[in-house]
Amino acid sequence: MFITEIFKSIQGEGTRAGLPCVFVRLTGCNLRCTWCDTAYAFHGGKKMSVDEVLARVDELAGRRASSDAARATVPLVELTGGEPLLQEEIYEVAEKLLAVGYTVMIETSGERFVGRLPQEVIKIVDVKCPDSGEADTFEMKNLEIIGGQDEVKFVLSTRRDYEFARDFTRQHRLAERVRAVLFSPVFDDPEGKWQGLQPRDLVEWILADGLPVRLGLQLHKFVWDPATKGV
Repeated sequence: MFITEIFKSIQGEGTRAGLPCVFVRLTGCNLRCTWCDTAYAFHGGKKMSVDEVLARVDELAGRRASSDAARATVPLVELTGGEPLLQEEIYEVAEKLLAVGYTVMIETSGERFVGRLPQEVIKIVDVKCPDSGEADTFEMKNLEIIGGQDEVKFVLSTRRDYEFARDFTRQHRLAERVRAVLFSPVFDDPEGKWQGLQPRDLVEWILADGLPVRLGLQLHKFVWDPATKGV
C-alpha cells in the first residue's frame, strides 16, 4: 500500500478532538475539492506492507509486543488520506488494528461505500457541499451503514453550503442516526488560494435555525501553523 505519512498528534476534529492519536495517511484521492488542505497526499507516498504500517503505529502508540493496545500510551488510531478506501489493504489494516485493541477511526469523503469496513471502525463520513466542487458524489447507501458510534461531517465555505448541509441533515434525520453531525468551516488557505468561512457566521446560522449539530474547528490549525504537515 502507499502511505504519505504516519505520525502522532492530537485529534483535530470531531467528538474526540484534543485526544492524542496516531494518524495513518494513505496516498491518493479521486476527488478534487476546491479547498483541499491535504493535496500533498494526492500523489507519491511510500510503499509499505501492512505489517510495516502496523509496526510503525505500534512504535508511535507505545504498544509493547503482545500487549493490549487499549493500554498503549496512544490507543486511538485514525486512517485518513487522501481517500483511504481507494486502497484494498485498508480493510486488513483496520481488522488487525482492532484485533490488538486499538480504537480505530476512518475519515472518508463519503464517495466510497463504507459497508466493507468492520462494524467496530468509527466512521467519519463527509458529505460534500456544492462549493466544494464535488457535489453529488455522496454514496447514499452509506446512510444505511452508519450508526450510533459514527459521525457525519460537512465542510462549509459559503452560506449556500450551509443551507445544503442544513437541509440534508433535516431530510435524512442525521442527528438521530449518528453520534454527531459536524459542521466545519473552511479555514483560510495560508497561500491565499481560497477564503475560509468565519466560524462566528456559522455559529449564528446554526443557532438561528436551531440545528442539533456540532461546530467543528480544526484544532491542529490553531496549535501549529495551518500549513504544517504531519500534525
